[in-house]
Amino acid sequence: MTKYDFIGIGDTAVDAFIRLKEASVHCTLDHEKCEICLKFADKIPYEDVYRIPAVGNAANASVSAARLGLKSAFVSNVGGDYYGGECKRVLEQEGVASEFVREHAGQKTNYHYVLWYEDDRTILIKHEEYKYKLPDIGEPKWVYLSSTAENSLEFHGEIEKYLNLHQSIKLAFQPGTYQMRFGKEKLAEFYRRAEVFFCNKEESQRILKTTEDDIKKLLKAMADLGPKIVVITDGKKGAYAYDGLTSLTTGGEFWFMPPYPDPKPPLERTGAGDAFSSTFTAALALDLDVPTALRWGPINSMSVVQYVGAREGLLTREKLEEYLKNAPKDYVPRKI
Repeated sequence: MTKYDFIGIGDTAVDAFIRLKEASVHCTLDHEKCEICLKFADKIPYEDVYRIPAVGNAANASVSAARLGLKSAFVSNVGGDYYGGECKRVLEQEGVASEFVREHAGQKTNYHYVLWYEDDRTILIKHEEYKYKLPDIGEPKWVYLSSTAENSLEFHGEIEKYLNLHQSIKLAFQPGTYQMRFGKEKLAEFYRRAEVFFCNKEESQRILKTTEDDIKKLLKAMADLGPKIVVITDGKKGAYAYDGLTSLTTGGEFWFMPPYPDPKPPLERTGAGDAFSSTFTAALALDLDVPTALRWGPINSMSVVQYVGAREGLLTREKLEEYLKNAPKDYVPRKI
C-alpha cells in the first residue's frame, strides 16, 4: 500500500459560481451580520457562470498539500454520474490519489451554487446522503478531516476507531457545518485527538456556545477540549494560534499573524480559509514549526482570492517561498 503524507477526508462537490450584477447587501451597524438581497418574483440578470469540480474543504486541502510537495490522497464519495467522473479526473490531474473516492451508482454528485457578488459569496449547499464507509488508508503521516453530510455521524465512529488503532497518525480537524451541529460532545474524541484544530472566530463561539469575544480566551477554551494546536482565523484581521506543544510549563504560547498584503483587490473569497488551514497543516507535515506555518498560511489565502474558486490559486512550495522572500518586514508572527 502507498504510504501517504496527507489524506483528506470529507465531501467533495462541483461549485457553480453565478456572478450577480443586480443585488444589494444589508448589514447590521457593526457589520457582523449581513444579508444579500435580490428582487423577489423577478428575473435577475447575471454576468457569467463558472463551474469548478472537485472542491470542498478536504478536497481543497488535499490539492493544496499535493502542490506543496506532499504525497496526497483523498477519501470521499461521488455519484455515478458525469460530475463524479470529472471530480476524480481533476483530482488525479492535481496529483491527488483518488483510489479512496467511491462512486455510488444511481446517486448524484454534490452540486453547489455559489452566488458571487462583488468580492464575496453566499453558497447554496446540498449534501447527497451517501452510505459512508472508511477504506483501509494505511498509516499516513497526517489525516485532514473536514466537512461531511448530516448522515455521517456513524462514519465518524469508524474514523475514531481507525485513529485509535493507528496512534502514529496525526489529525488535523477543520469541522464543517454538520460536524459543528453534531456538537463537541459527540465528536469529543476528535477534539481530544487533534494535533491541530481550525475554525474562524464565529465558529469558535458557536462550538463553545459562548458570546466571549476575547481571542485568547477562545483559543484556550478550544485547547481545553484537547487539540495541541488551535488556530482561529478572523477574516481580514488575521489569524491567531495557541501552541500547546511549546512551553508546556508556562501553559503554551499565543500568536497573532497578520494577512499577507493583497497585490490587487480580491476577485472572490471562496477557499481562503481552506487554503490557510491546509497550508498550515502541510507546513507541520514538512516538520516546520508553528511560527513558520503561520507565515505560510496567509500567502496561499492571498493567492486563492485572486482567482475564481478554491483551487486555481493554490501555490507550489517554490512560488510560496518566493512570496515569503518578498514579504514586507512586518509580515511576521508575534506573541500576544
